[in-house]
Amino acid sequence: MAPENDRPDAATEVFLTHRNLLFTVAYEMLGSAADAEDVLQETWLRWVGVDLDTVREQRAYLVRIATRQALSRLRTLGRRKESYVGPWLPEPLLTAPDVAEDVELADSVSMAMLLVLETLAPVERAVFVLREVFDVGYDEIAEAVDKSPAAVRQIAHRARTHVAARRPRGAVSRDETRNALEAFQRAADTGDLQSLLDLLAPDVVFLGDGGGVKQAVLRPVVGADKVARLLALGLDNIDAASLRLAQVNGYPALILRLDGEIDTVLAMRVEDGLITGLYAVRNPEKLSHMERETALRR
Repeated sequence: MAPENDRPDAATEVFLTHRNLLFTVAYEMLGSAADAEDVLQETWLRWVGVDLDTVREQRAYLVRIATRQALSRLRTLGRRKESYVGPWLPEPLLTAPDVAEDVELADSVSMAMLLVLETLAPVERAVFVLREVFDVGYDEIAEAVDKSPAAVRQIAHRARTHVAARRPRGAVSRDETRNALEAFQRAADTGDLQSLLDLLAPDVVFLGDGGGVKQAVLRPVVGADKVARLLALGLDNIDAASLRLAQVNGYPALILRLDGEIDTVLAMRVEDGLITGLYAVRNPEKLSHMERETALRR
């Protein structure tokens, strides 16, 4: 995206300065790293045609372009999801340690939160992300989504209420998540499922995303008994040595490798010490951002 000479021009320098922020905005709106990268490309193409002397706030201007591109893509993505085989899960990211240190950023990109954001309408999602995660002013958001500031305030209130009713009830503990994942590893290593099953909440939900390419459950599995039976079957075929802990979307998760290739990314939602959500991403098209760390910024 930069010229081939040694020193990038002014437009390129500004874009590169805000690139990680723009990717994070697009990713939180879309839940898809591949689509977020496309939004970056489209934002860049529009940005290089702008007269910088007419731009008062460069960061805000770039966020506005990216938001509009993401909104357009979000509607297209919605149509793709309608024909998707089985549950659709967000595309996991291998994240750097500094993401985990920013508690609000980690929470906003967690698998559990991205699934909550999936339940918002496109404009509601854009307004919520820009306001609650990136603290963008109502006037700037209004320009990005082509609404009046008053309408944006109403949308923001509605979206906050919607998210508050569906997000984890208490603070998600990174340590508790790690403990649950280590129990999963022990169960794979020893065959002793009990320590893992003791961590399942009565209403635990298991979602698997194979995209019609890899075998996965085609609908949510709900309830401790059903999820326990599913885990027992799965763990029979897993070698503990093929599992490793990693930082995924700001939280500990497990990566399963088979023959050196990533086969599954398993993320968990843990509340009050119990596993309430298990998310297994197996679709190979969604695992390309798991080989290298992705930088996210607010």
